[in-house]
Amino acid sequence: MNFTIREARKNDMPQVHSLIKELAEFEKEAHAVEVTVADLENDGFGKHPAFHCFVAEINSKVEGIALVYNRYSTWKGKIIHLEDLIVSQSMRGSGIGTALLDEVVKYAYKLGVKRINWEVIDWNEPAIAFYEKKGAKVLRDWDVVWLDEIGINNYVANL
Repeated sequence: MNFTIREARKNDMPQVHSLIKELAEFEKEAHAVEVTVADLENDGFGKHPAFHCFVAEINSKVEGIALVYNRYSTWKGKIIHLEDLIVSQSMRGSGIGTALLDEVVKYAYKLGVKRINWEVIDWNEPAIAFYEKKGAKVLRDWDVVWLDEIGINNYVANL
């Protein structure tokens, strides 16, 4: 399979958005995607980008993405978070996922971070096996905790 891994450009965001929606459907959360193409363009390519994105491209079509952003660990220092590594369903098994993860790890190494964090849904056994094969530790004894927009608003209203 002949593909190119490169840094995303603003004009890639419509295709990136399509892959985000494809992942949401795969994870049975199609209704949960609120981010728009305009959000991705503004948040990723403004004066202070909120994320960094790599794309896998075949014949001018984006078939995979890896989207990361900076975080800070009170135990380790600088880390990055891999928000999503997505390969279009038709291209899974082609090596794109490995190439994107390779690019993320090289990027993290270049930044001098101490760790790369990400989540994987517990029923996605192929993804878990893929990450473990690459040397990642899947911490099954931790739970993800978050407040959504409604939760934030309710919290603030009760202060």
